[in-house]
Amino acid sequence: MALIAVLWIVAALGIIVAGLVQSIRSEIRLVSGARDSVVAEALGDAAIHLVLQEMASNSEKVKRLVTTNVVFQGQSIAVQVMPLNGLIDINQAPVTLLASLFSVAGQLSPGDAASLAQAVVETRERKDSFGQPEGFDANEDLLRVPGLGYDLYANISSLVTADQPGSGKVNPMAAPVGVLQVLAGGDAQRAVGIAANRDSGQTGIDTTTTLASAYVDDAGTDRFEVKARVLLSGGASISVARSVDMSDGDVDGLPWRTYRTENRFMPVNGKAN
Repeated sequence: MALIAVLWIVAALGIIVAGLVQSIRSEIRLVSGARDSVVAEALGDAAIHLVLQEMASNSEKVKRLVTTNVVFQGQSIAVQVMPLNGLIDINQAPVTLLASLFSVAGQLSPGDAASLAQAVVETRERKDSFGQPEGFDANEDLLRVPGLGYDLYANISSLVTADQPGSGKVNPMAAPVGVLQVLAGGDAQRAVGIAANRDSGQTGIDTTTTLASAYVDDAGTDRFEVKARVLLSGGASISVARSVDMSDGDVDGLPWRTYRTENRFMPVNGKAN
């Protein structure tokens, strides 16, 4: 009986030790993963700053969506620069453009899209306590609009902005494919073709006959979203995004002001966390 009791104690101790070892290994993996993420975010920030320094030293504004590779500390980092007038301005876009957005990107029926677009305009024009239009301070404010739920917001959030002061028109040379498809009335093939020609460096692309000309304007802007993607081991990546105003320096003496930041973990399947 004493021998059996000893064997049981030894077995129990073995289980406890195995559990502790597994727990320690898990903690090591978590700490290692966190460290890799912090390093990746720092690399992404460094790559973005290098691109912004080049933009600040160049007298000619970036007027189209461009992607460049920055080599920093031996790692090649893809950095995308997108002028914010390539997105649909939820504070200034006309109701018909908003309706097209909800119909094409949100997959609503034409009638529902038109009604929701009108609700957006009514919400942004509602007066605050000072008698001024409330407007939208951020994309997430669209969720204040009656009838605009999370699923629809998820479909359109990457295509809109609340940060671009201007006419409410869109610069197609700065627009992602999703916005181009809205401007093309839902014609995905036409949108992809325009984006491919632009991204190949082609100049003189005529969009007046292929996109809704009433919503198109090729003017420049001082506001940009600059996004770096840093690869991690195993195929995942960290996306580092900075929204900047190139017309306004910050308190640290930089010739641009960063007014919004966002870091996201991108797993192998590409869906951000």
